[in-house]
Amino acid sequence: MAQEVKNKGWSVTFSGTAINLALGILYTWSIFKGAIKTSIEAGGPGAFDWDIAKLNDPYSVCCLVFAFAMILAGKCQDKFGPRLTAFIGGILVGAGFIWISQTNSYTAWVLGFGVLAGTGIGFGYSAATPPALKWFPPAKTGLIAGLVVAGFGLASVYIAPLSEYLLKIWGLQNAMMFFGIAFLLVVCGLSMNLVNPPAGFTPEKAVANPGGAQKQASAPASLIQKENSPSEMMKTPTFYLLWVLYFIGAGAGLMVISSMAGMAKKSLGEAAFVAVAILAVGNAAGRIIAGLLSDKIGRKNTLFIMLAFQAILMFVAIPIVGSKTTSAFVLVLLATLIGFNYGTNLSLFPSFTKDLYGLKNFGVNYGIVFTAWGVGGFVFSRLSQMLQASSGGSFSSSFVTAGILLAVGAILAFTLTTPKPQLVVKK
Repeated sequence: MAQEVKNKGWSVTFSGTAINLALGILYTWSIFKGAIKTSIEAGGPGAFDWDIAKLNDPYSVCCLVFAFAMILAGKCQDKFGPRLTAFIGGILVGAGFIWISQTNSYTAWVLGFGVLAGTGIGFGYSAATPPALKWFPPAKTGLIAGLVVAGFGLASVYIAPLSEYLLKIWGLQNAMMFFGIAFLLVVCGLSMNLVNPPAGFTPEKAVANPGGAQKQASAPASLIQKENSPSEMMKTPTFYLLWVLYFIGAGAGLMVISSMAGMAKKSLGEAAFVAVAILAVGNAAGRIIAGLLSDKIGRKNTLFIMLAFQAILMFVAIPIVGSKTTSAFVLVLLATLIGFNYGTNLSLFPSFTKDLYGLKNFGVNYGIVFTAWGVGGFVFSRLSQMLQASSGGSFSSSFVTAGILLAVGAILAFTLTTPKPQLVVKK
C-alpha cells in the first residue's frame, strides 16, 4: 500500500524565512555603529570609549564566527535535525544581545555581538534552508533556497526603522535588550516548525491528491544523486574555486552593508536608515530572482552576471558616495543595486553546493563553503574601516579594491565547471 505523506514544504519554507527575518539584524549593524560613534564623539560619563578604527570589529567578528559556526551547526542539523539546531540558535542570539545591553565595553561587544550572537545566527541560519530543500524537487532548488534566505536579506526593512525609533526613545542598550528578548522568543518558537520529510520521501515521485497529501509512487528503480562527504567535497578543485568566488562576492557586499548608514548621512541625514532598509529590499530580491534565474539559465551564467555587474557598481559608487551634492534618490538606487547583487550570492552558493555534492551532508558541506562568506565579511569590512580611518573617512580606496577583486571573480567564474550531478541507479 502506498504511504501517504503530507507535504509540509511550504510551512517549513516560510518558517525558515521568518527565522531569517529575525537573524538578519546583522545587516543593521551600520545603524548601531552610528550610535556608538555618536556616543564616542559626545564623550562624558557612560559614553562608549572605543578606537574609531575598531568600530566595525563586533560586526566583522560576527561575520567570521557566524560562518565557522555553520560547520558545527551543519553537523548538528544533519545529525539531530533542524528543530534543535534552530532552537539553540535562538538561545544564543538572545543571550548575546541581552549581554551587550548591559555594557559599553569593547571586549564585551566583540564577545556578545561577535561571538555569542554570531554563533547563534550560524545555528539558526544553518537550520532554515536544508529542511525546506528536502521537501521539493531539484527543479525548485534555486527558488526555495532564494525564498528562505530572502528573509535574512529583508530583515533590515523593518529592523532599520525600528532600531532608529528605539534608539531615540530608549537608547542603544535598551534597544539591544528588546531585540535580545524578542528574537529569542521568535526563533525558538518558529524552530518547532522546522522538520525534515520522512525517510524515503522523494518529491520527484510525489503525486498530489485533492486532500493536500501526497502519495509516493513506487518504481522498480529510480535515479538518485550521488552524495559527497565533506572530505570528498574538499578534494575537488571546484570547491576551492567556489570558496574564492564566494569570498569575493560576499565580502564586497558586506563591506558596503557595514557602512551604508554612514555613506548615506550626507544625503539623507537622520533618515539614513532608509538607505539601509532599501538596500535590504534589493538584498532580498536578489536572492529570489537569482534563484529563479539560475534554475533557468544555470548557476554559472547567473554568477558571472552578478560579479560583473557588482564590479561596475563599485567603480560607479566612488564619485556618487564621495560627492557632497549626490541626490538621495541616486544614493538609494545605488544601495539597492549593490544589495541586489550581494543577495544573489546567498541563493547561488547553497544551490551550487546542493547540485554538486548532494543533500545528505548538505548542512556541514554548505557550512564549510559558507566560511568564505565569513572570511570575506571579516576581511573586507575590517579593511574598509581601516582605510576610511586613514583617509579621513573616504570610501574610495575600499570601492577600488572591491571592484578589482570582483572583476577578477567574474573572469574566474568562466573557469567554473558545473557538471551535472552524478546519478546512480537505486534498486
